[in-house]
Amino acid sequence: MSIITISGLDGSGKSTQIELLKDHLEKQGKTFFYFHAVEFSIANRKKNRSGENKSVTKANWLQIQLRKIALLVDIFRFRRLIKKIKVDYIISDRYFYDSVVNINYLSGNDVKLCAEMYIPKPDFAFYIDAKPEIIMHRERKPDQGLEYLIAKNKIFESKINDWNLIEIYGERNKEEIFNEIIKKCQNFS
Repeated sequence: MSIITISGLDGSGKSTQIELLKDHLEKQGKTFFYFHAVEFSIANRKKNRSGENKSVTKANWLQIQLRKIALLVDIFRFRRLIKKIKVDYIISDRYFYDSVVNINYLSGNDVKLCAEMYIPKPDFAFYIDAKPEIIMHRERKPDQGLEYLIAKNKIFESKINDWNLIEIYGERNKEEIFNEIIKKCQNFS
């Protein structure tokens, strides 16, 4: 079983690439399990009064500590899960790396969390490098705003080497980005 993750800023095109990857794997006759760390998390995103998901952009000290604990719990739950499922691939557009970046953003620190050492290393970990200013001019833009994206982008850039992320230039059409992802997976296989 191989793990393929696609990380990046909100609105960078992760979900679009995962959908293309799902279609590609189905056509190849491969089995896969789709994993979304935020949906899987016991610290799932808050909902607003109308019941819609609300992005979390601020947290107090206790909330941050609880997120760190939840991340550890989620990682160990995921480790148990991957022992049980029998598929060719696990694919994720919100892997634990995105959770680490979110915790770093909320705490205002760019530090290595103890949970990072327990994150299962993906076989292919991609980072879609899309500029915050361009994301905010797209039709579907994140509700958190430009400053939020700029701050998260800095954190991601500081983690690229630590996590061995394969950078993918995100300012192209979705097919070009997808073709590069597939090519890099084949080159490293």
